[in-house]
Amino acid sequence: MSGLAMPKPDDATMRRRGEIVADMRIIVPGEGVVDAANEMRAFESDGLTAYRQLPLVVVLPETVAQVSRVLKYCNDRNIRVVPRGSGTSLSGGALPLEDAVLLVMSRFNRVIEIDFPNRIVVAQPGVTNLGITTAVEQKGFYYAPDPSSQIACSIGGNVAENSGGVHCLKYGLTANNVLGIEMVLMNGEVVRLGGRHLDAEGYDLLGVMTGSEGLLGVVTEITVRILKKPETARALLIGFPTSEQGGQCVADIIGAGIIPGGMEMMDRPAIHAAEDFVHAGYPLDVEALLIVELDGPSVEVDHFITEVEAIAIRNGSTTCRISQSEQERLSFWAGRKAAFPAVGRISPDYYCMDGTIPRKELPRVLAGMRELSEKYGLGVANVFHAGDGNLHPLILYDANVPGELDKAESFGADILRLCVKVGGVLTGEHGVGVEKRDLMPEMFNEIDLDQQMRVKCAFDPNHLLNPGKVFPQLRRCAELGRMHVHRGQMAFPDIPRF
Repeated sequence: MSGLAMPKPDDATMRRRGEIVADMRIIVPGEGVVDAANEMRAFESDGLTAYRQLPLVVVLPETVAQVSRVLKYCNDRNIRVVPRGSGTSLSGGALPLEDAVLLVMSRFNRVIEIDFPNRIVVAQPGVTNLGITTAVEQKGFYYAPDPSSQIACSIGGNVAENSGGVHCLKYGLTANNVLGIEMVLMNGEVVRLGGRHLDAEGYDLLGVMTGSEGLLGVVTEITVRILKKPETARALLIGFPTSEQGGQCVADIIGAGIIPGGMEMMDRPAIHAAEDFVHAGYPLDVEALLIVELDGPSVEVDHFITEVEAIAIRNGSTTCRISQSEQERLSFWAGRKAAFPAVGRISPDYYCMDGTIPRKELPRVLAGMRELSEKYGLGVANVFHAGDGNLHPLILYDANVPGELDKAESFGADILRLCVKVGGVLTGEHGVGVEKRDLMPEMFNEIDLDQQMRVKCAFDPNHLLNPGKVFPQLRRCAELGRMHVHRGQMAFPDIPRF
């Protein structure tokens, strides 16, 4: 599994595999347990397919009681558990462990309640992101966070990663749209955080759980807020001679006090790939393409369109199309939504990164990525949520060429280091998982990481939930502070840590 260091399998657990599988079949009868190697292949990785590992056993519960019993069983016997949703994670957060039960929540796929007067939906974690909008759109409502994988990604996975999307600049990430959850702790205890109300008293444990990447508990029910569709939505398709000019235009739009419903940017490689794929009518003679969507009352939208157009001209735009119909607006977005699969047609493989920077640093970071591309001899296509500075560089490589995956990983790590250097963070919505785990010391010192680990210890003192993810090394709760990490280097690095 490449050179990625993961927790060493527990020999006692491996020896008891047959017993554990038999007990899982008692807790989750029928077809809820998968233990044959060829059948478990479907679960050996998530969206970060560079890393693969078969689990000890796959368990697909259907009820909260089954989830509770599985977790309690594993907790009592010191068996590791890796929660999994739809498997679309791009950071390896759902990567199985050889000695762990892979707890797959895909059978929790029902919308439990739709409450239009209170503008909420209660859903199980296996419901897809788009499924929530589909359930309420006949009444003119929708669910705002819209990752590019929304047709497949689950709402439970969205909570685990705090997923974003095209319209999160104005309407917020998952954290801003989840009101409450039901979750099961590692000891089998079922608890509720938040509810139907906008905010709750006490510590913001709901905020702690959102983006916790399966390290603290297993979510079994989610209450989200839904919004009324805006009266009007129109989009501008703006081309620039350089990515730096496009980046400056983004900063100027926000600086003018305009908050678009969505603002996305693509560079030349991504533009050409998307146009060849969906024929959205993108200009092919520009280096950067900015899509700006404005929504709200018609008068307000018309006013802001004029302002955005003027800002674009001041930044040297060479083309600007304004959607004149709903069909044309959707065509603008069609290429952006299909950008990831489109890039897959121009390169045998690509490595999708995820970092976030202050908007004003866009020109600097884009220039830095070009320099890194030349350094590593690998192409890069940029597709990102320009409005909130969430970058998604797609590093192009060929896994069949020896050493190219390693180069792509090093290239990606340098991009993330650059993001941190300019005041940004390692991830915007994909999570840390295993992909960015060993880069955490670039952003956090030992004291920071220890404090985060103490939160983990409060929920899961035996470190059985999703170990080997997020934190650079495994430590028992009693050992906090005994391992020093400085600038990504540990003392005595030759000593096995797992």
